[in-house]
Amino acid sequence: MREIKAGRIIRAVARLCQEANVVLNDDVLKALKQAHKIEESPLGKKVLGQLIENANIAEQERIPLCQDCGTAVVFLEVGQDVHISDGDLHAAVAEGVRQGYNQGYLRKSMVERPFSARVNTGDNTPPVIHTEIVPGEHVRIVVMPKGGGAENMSRLAMLKPSDGREGIIELAVRAVDEAGANPCPPVIVGLGIGATAEHSMMLAKEALLRTVGGKNQDPEVAELEGEILRRVNNLGIGPLGFGGRATALAVHAEVRPTHLASLPVAVNLQCHSARHLEAVL
Repeated sequence: MREIKAGRIIRAVARLCQEANVVLNDDVLKALKQAHKIEESPLGKKVLGQLIENANIAEQERIPLCQDCGTAVVFLEVGQDVHISDGDLHAAVAEGVRQGYNQGYLRKSMVERPFSARVNTGDNTPPVIHTEIVPGEHVRIVVMPKGGGAENMSRLAMLKPSDGREGIIELAVRAVDEAGANPCPPVIVGLGIGATAEHSMMLAKEALLRTVGGKNQDPEVAELEGEILRRVNNLGIGPLGFGGRATALAVHAEVRPTHLASLPVAVNLQCHSARHLEAVL
């Protein structure tokens, strides 16, 4: 049994919160540069250039990529042979978020009592934590600061099995079309297909953690991703909604078996500032 002290969790989460909000991952930056290279719209091309410049300035000057520093969504993979000592795991994650957002001077966006007082908690807690027990003796922490504009465009549909592949495509394309400029395109489209309602939503969010543009290993799913991406980019929404071909950088789908009477499909959009960072302890 390996022991990991809660203090290490706190420090790791605090660092990840700050770095993820300041440094855009290489795969996202590469995808933006590729979109800029092939964009046909002069205005869309200009906007993409500004997004790339923004990412460079954020990293050089150590300032947030976006004023919306997001909900702190934290994915934990906890090895079954790990013991967390000197504190509670989820409390340590929350403390790491609190320290990271305060030390990094990141905007705090979380409010209590969402349908009444909506008073800001002042430290961007509580985080949203997803915990999975896995084999081994390590803890993997992934921090995803999820902006409100993109998260608000999430969709869940319980399709009929007869809707099939085309029903999934139509739902995903319609979700992006109706979202328009709200999720700050070019977006990454996360799709969760199958399982149950709540699990499909989780799959859609986890899909956003994949390397941008990396295809699903299942050829059938990869073909579905490509078809949705093609149709989305034919919508003409373009970068930040100003028109163009680059409405989405990628479509990532995750698929699980489901009930014979069901076809749950979830859509979770990620803005062009696709922020997430991980550490393994």
